[in-house]
Amino acid sequence: MRHIIFVIIIGVFFSSSSIAQEGKPIKIQSDRTIKDQNRFEGATILAKVTKQVYMQHEGIEIWCDRAVYYGDDEFVRAFGNVRMKQGDTLTMTSDYAEYNGKTKFAYASEKVFLETPSNTLKTDTLFFDRLRQQAYYRSGGTVKDSSNTLTSRIGRYFMERKQYSFNTKVKIVNPENTVDSERLDYYTENGHAYLYGPSTVKGKESTLYCERGFYDTKVKTGYAIKNAKIDYDNRTVFGDSIFYNSAIQFASATNNIKVLDTANNSVITGHYAEVFKDKDSVFITKRALAATLQEKDSIYIHSDTLMVTGKPEKRIMRGFYDVRIYKSNISGKSDSIHVDQTTGYTKMIGQPIIWSQKNQMTGDTIKIISNTKTEKLDSLIVYQNAFLVQEDTLKAGYNQVKGQTLYGLFKDNEIYQVDIDKNTETIFYQRESEGELTLIGINKVLSSSIKLLLDNREIQDVFYYQNIDGTLYKENELPENARQLSGFNWRGEEKINSKADLFRGESPPKLTKIKGIPLPEIETDFFDEETVKRLKENKSQGSQLLEQKLKDAELKETEVKKKQPPLLKKIKGTDKKPNKDNKKQVNVDPLLGKTAKERDSLTVTKLQFKSGANSKDTQKE
Repeated sequence: MRHIIFVIIIGVFFSSSSIAQEGKPIKIQSDRTIKDQNRFEGATILAKVTKQVYMQHEGIEIWCDRAVYYGDDEFVRAFGNVRMKQGDTLTMTSDYAEYNGKTKFAYASEKVFLETPSNTLKTDTLFFDRLRQQAYYRSGGTVKDSSNTLTSRIGRYFMERKQYSFNTKVKIVNPENTVDSERLDYYTENGHAYLYGPSTVKGKESTLYCERGFYDTKVKTGYAIKNAKIDYDNRTVFGDSIFYNSAIQFASATNNIKVLDTANNSVITGHYAEVFKDKDSVFITKRALAATLQEKDSIYIHSDTLMVTGKPEKRIMRGFYDVRIYKSNISGKSDSIHVDQTTGYTKMIGQPIIWSQKNQMTGDTIKIISNTKTEKLDSLIVYQNAFLVQEDTLKAGYNQVKGQTLYGLFKDNEIYQVDIDKNTETIFYQRESEGELTLIGINKVLSSSIKLLLDNREIQDVFYYQNIDGTLYKENELPENARQLSGFNWRGEEKINSKADLFRGESPPKLTKIKGIPLPEIETDFFDEETVKRLKENKSQGSQLLEQKLKDAELKETEVKKKQPPLLKKIKGTDKKPNKDNKKQVNVDPLLGKTAKERDSLTVTKLQFKSGANSKDTQKE
């Protein structure tokens, strides 16, 4: 068959709603052209024989197997293996497409595939505005780049800034993480994702949640604010902001921190924290406070810095600088503390002091031992320079016991026995056991060791062992300066009587100013008033675009409509009966749905029939 090239050049003046200047015409090349004014008034049918139909207009090129071109409207409908190309920036393929040269607006449906240098998009329907360089889908789409697959129900691509804006059921999948969000902005050049609304970043061993956040899909780091938290196996970290690095399983949190440890029934709070998942470690500072539930009672540990390390069954907690502890029946202070949750040992170092009921105990080092099964206090040991002080019942002075090592025993979390060894010294205010508790005298005794028995938090009996040397003085016989043993230091005013006392004397920490993530800029709708006006003022016959609802999809979960049958099936046929709205029914010649061989034979028959009828409306060029 003779190869025919048909070129149509028509000057087009754009209306004020499109471009306020004269536009260039669409150039067309086609193996075959057909005109049928009965069915396609003012249109030319273009068809492939050996080469695809080719069209070009101001930087965009279009290839297809068949097309219907409306010259006066500068409008083309393309069928079969459609391909649109805009320079080196964009290539789009589909089964069907439309392009309007006046509005510079394209519409594609059925197996739509959009490709840019950095990513691809698959969807079933796509709108493309060349004036604003934006593409839009609202019935589900899949975007892929070198490392991520992104899906959503609604998507908009801003080509100049290489940004996708996704809405409703947004998901990013890569080998390391899965991101879910209701609203997400994604920049294709650097792989940056901005999350808005309830969002999660789920890795192999952790899940980050926030309601506003940032995630770098290339280096696998993120930043979360607004109800931010990160979940590990048995540990959850909350904070006003959380930084996350999934590559090294590291997270840091700032301001109003809370770390929940479900394996050990503990909570740590503060205003800055670092978590190393692979090392099973947590570092927290700025008003750091740890609370652990023990036998229906919580023990609180506060210090400048707290560190928790080890697997859940072998947790170790360390506190540094101005450590303070509180439990309903015991409290204390020291420079540092070491708590081994496996053995139940708590070690206090650096001027440690313990208050248990009415007793104050000090020494160089204090070890508290808990029963790991019952979670009750078992015993305590004070090493070197052990000193026990108890205020006299009527506050006339202080009962004192001094020695090298002190051992205390607990029953039902109450201390009931104290043993002190090596070079012990005591001062006791002895009173009558009944009545007005009249003072009998002040007893000063030296011995090798001492045993104290306590009942109802009071010293009831004292037993001295070996090398005993003592004197009972009447109150007026013992001077005031002799009523205190060497090293005596009553610190009752420092005693921690409540959780609030843990922070007594401390100024509130100066919180770090959180670097916020601004809300996305308010964009005009893709189908804004100006765009809709431009499309409607330049509408053409048979446009499937104008059969669509020219309105953006609501940014919330809605049911996706069932996929419509292919366009060629809908428009196939030659029925000229008016539709229900008495509008002219637009049809496409049946040859547009045939193969090249079928089309050739059908064309000959059709043209012979028409020429035999001497029709002036049909011609072959």
